[in-house]
Amino acid sequence: MKLDLHYVDPRLVELYDRANPRGTDTDFYLQLAADLNAHTIVDLGCGTGLLTRELAARHRHVIGLDPAPAMLAVARRQSGAERVQWVEGESDVLGTPDADLVIMTGNVSQVFLEDPDWATTLQAIYAALRPGGWLAFESRNPVARAWEQWNRESTYTISDTPFGPVEEWLEVISADEGRVRMHGHNVFTATGEVLVVDSELRFRSLDEMTDTLTKVGFRLAQVFGDWDRGSYVATSRIMVIMARRP
Repeated sequence: MKLDLHYVDPRLVELYDRANPRGTDTDFYLQLAADLNAHTIVDLGCGTGLLTRELAARHRHVIGLDPAPAMLAVARRQSGAERVQWVEGESDVLGTPDADLVIMTGNVSQVFLEDPDWATTLQAIYAALRPGGWLAFESRNPVARAWEQWNRESTYTISDTPFGPVEEWLEVISADEGRVRMHGHNVFTATGEVLVVDSELRFRSLDEMTDTLTKVGFRLAQVFGDWDRGSYVATSRIMVIMARRP
């Protein structure tokens, strides 16, 4: 998997949690882990480990897996990091930890652009779960067409950072057949340096998600339309999907 500059450039990695702070999604996954009484949890695509470290606060066995060394470097030096088993790599290194719960947060499911790669990831997750174990993840609903708001006017911010003021905004380059390609602009005003991050996301419909999960062997158990566990409807902005290994 090719990693976006957001996950590689040391400065952008340091700023990642500022742009992606703790929110209602964190609360959702923490409550889910408690409701399921999950003791062994895998956070696939854990990034800087904000949620991962909180999951590990209750004497659980928590594995934080991510392919980006720079992200894991930040995760490992945070408070509570010693409670987590950090693993560098993709789903093929998961093995069979008999997990009670595997989660993918931050719309990680959308970085799997090709269907074979997505299927391979789901197969690895299935193998990593114990019988009766759960998979939970979210993805943006393509019907809501979130990318139509990803422009300079709607996304422009300027923030004070350890590197001085940084201006940021998104610009969609193309949107076709479930794939959205964009540029993330990052301007370090103190030096005038501009970093443009080329990213691409895959928007799968609920029917597509259901089909891929079923082919691997999962049973779709629940789909929420928000982080308050509201019912999913066709126009929901997100799909919070829960599936179970029989």
